[in-house]
Amino acid sequence: MADGIVLKKVELKLGTREFRFDCAVPAGAVTAITGPSGSGKSTFLNLVAGFETPDRGHILIAGEDVTGKHPSERPVSLVFQDNNLFAHLDLATNIGLGINPSLKLSGNDRAAISQALERVDLSGFEKRMPGTLSGGERQRAAFARALVRKKPVLLMDEPFAALDPGLRLSMAGLLIDLHRETGNTVLIVTHDPNEVGRLADHAIFIDRGQILLQAPAEEFLARRDIPALAEFLSG
Repeated sequence: MADGIVLKKVELKLGTREFRFDCAVPAGAVTAITGPSGSGKSTFLNLVAGFETPDRGHILIAGEDVTGKHPSERPVSLVFQDNNLFAHLDLATNIGLGINPSLKLSGNDRAAISQALERVDLSGFEKRMPGTLSGGERQRAAFARALVRKKPVLLMDEPFAALDPGLRLSMAGLLIDLHRETGNTVLIVTHDPNEVGRLADHAIFIDRGQILLQAPAEEFLARRDIPALAEFLSG
């Protein structure tokens, strides 16, 4: 399988913390990014997104060196734990920002927004305000915004962490369905070994700013020879 995302000898120092990442993430797969709190999972995601710039090394997406590119120039969409919706804007406008930040939207764009809302079971919610929605509905709206962007890479930073167990299962099912439809490359940060088994084709384990293991999910979940990983899997 082709490498969708490559971090080539990437090094970054933030204060007293040092990060070193050297890996290739397969295209068209769901890869879970795991590890203890503070290990560097979100930093890994931020490097791919462009929110952090490495001191050394290169970041490639679909063969293109994006190391010096602004986040807006990278072929990525993001879904965060807090869903990142603007409270003073209705859902159609929030999702429209994913298409055009200046909100110059065509009739086709507005149709795409309605179709995306329908796809995440929020049909007719265009004029609803985020504050009137449940946590699961807000997270589905964030998925809709990622859908309309139609980017080949989707980055997700613990998108289900704030949801109750039933909603987590529902959102995980939605992610799997959407991934089957789009075939995009997904990186999802998670603290939950069950999510690795439920969602991921591959998994990366990060500890103290370095990758200790990258493996297919089945192999990853069976490994007990790395103490920090064994502790994570038994947690």
